[in-house]
Amino acid sequence: MEDKDIRTRAVHVVNRPLPNGSWPLSVPLVQSSAFAFDSASELAEAMASPDGQYVYSRRGNPTVRALEHTLADLEGGASAIAFASGMGAISGVLLALLRPGDHVIALRCLYGGTCAALTDLADRYGVDVTYISGDEVAEFEAAAGPRTRLLLLETIANPTGQVPDLPGLLAAARRRGVVSAVDNSLASPVLCRPIELGADIVLHSTTKYLAGHSDVLGGAAIFADDGLRQEIWPRTVELGASADPFAAWLTLRGIPTLPLRMRAHCANAEVLSVRLAAHPAVTAVHWPWLPAHPSYATARKALSGGGGLLSFELAGGREAGRVFVEGVRVARLALSLGGVETLVTHPASTSHRELGEEALAAAGIGAGLVRMSVGIEDPDDLWGDIEQALSKLVLA
Repeated sequence: MEDKDIRTRAVHVVNRPLPNGSWPLSVPLVQSSAFAFDSASELAEAMASPDGQYVYSRRGNPTVRALEHTLADLEGGASAIAFASGMGAISGVLLALLRPGDHVIALRCLYGGTCAALTDLADRYGVDVTYISGDEVAEFEAAAGPRTRLLLLETIANPTGQVPDLPGLLAAARRRGVVSAVDNSLASPVLCRPIELGADIVLHSTTKYLAGHSDVLGGAAIFADDGLRQEIWPRTVELGASADPFAAWLTLRGIPTLPLRMRAHCANAEVLSVRLAAHPAVTAVHWPWLPAHPSYATARKALSGGGGLLSFELAGGREAGRVFVEGVRVARLALSLGGVETLVTHPASTSHRELGEEALAAAGIGAGLVRMSVGIEDPDDLWGDIEQALSKLVLA
C-alpha cells in the first residue's frame, strides 16, 4: 500500500492469509515460545535467517513479524526488528553497530536513557561521543572524522521540543558514509518519516504513540536498507530484547487509530501551548509549532504537526514544579507519554535524573520545567485543570 495515505495504511496493517485462503481482519496472536519441525535440516536452515520459518519466538514470531512489516510500511522502510522496549531497540542498535574506539555524534538533548546508554558505552568500551546542538550541519562536519560510525538524532527532542536540521544532517552523514539513526517516537510516522529524509535507521518506543493506550511496553528499529537489518539482527537476537507476541498484538491493535489520535494530540497541544504562554506563572513554553519556539521554522518544514508533547518552565523553580505536578486532577502524575490520557512529570528528577546540573542546563532543562504529554481529552477540561494547579503556585 505504498501509494496510499498513511490513514489507510494504518488501518490495513500487514497481515497474511490463513492456510485455507481466507484473511483474518485482526492479526492472529500466536502466543507460542517454540515451533516444531518434521525435518532436522529444515530446522537448521530456519535458524540462519531472520525471515525463515519460525523456530523460537526470540528469533521470530508470526505476530511480531506482522508488526515489523507494518512498521516498515508506515515508515517507508525495507524491514524492521521489534524489541521488548524502546531502550531495548536503542541499546540493541548501539551494541550491534559500535565497537571499542568508534565515534558517535549525537544530539545534545537526547532522551536521558539514551544519554545514559552512550555514557556507559564510553566508560566501559571506549566509544567516543561528541554532542552537537543539531541546528547547524557545520557542527557535524567539524566533529566527524575517520572513526565516526554513527549519527544519533531525535525527530523531536524530549522534553525541549527541539527539531534538528534532519535533511541537512542526514545528507551530511550519508556523504561521509556514517550510519544515521533517528528516534521518531515523539513524532510517529504520521508527523515525520525520517527515512524519506535520508535516515538509515528509525527507532521507536512503540510504548508511546504507536500503541497509544498505556498498556504496552515495546520498541522497534526500522531500516532503509535490509542489508543493515541482516547485519544487526544476529546480535539483537543474542541480546535477548525481543518483542513479546502479546505486546506486538496490542501494538497492532492500536495502530489503526494512530492518525486520528495524533491529530487530537496535536490540536490539544496547540491550544494549551498558546494559553500557557500567556500565563504569568510560566516563563517559557516548549512546543515546536509555537511561533516563539527556536525550532519553529525547522519544525514547520520537517513535521506535519507539532506533536503531543509540550513542556513549560515555571517561575518558581523546582518547588513550583513539584506543587504543579502534585496539583493536577485530570492530568496524572506518571512517567511515559503518548497515551490517550494526559500525563505530567518533572524531567529533572525523573526522565533526566541521570544528568547533573551542568548537563541539564546544556540540554535546556530547567529546575522548574514540567513535561506534559497531552492526551485526547476535551481541551477546555485540560486547561481548567492546568489553571487550578497553577493557582496553587501563588498560594504555595
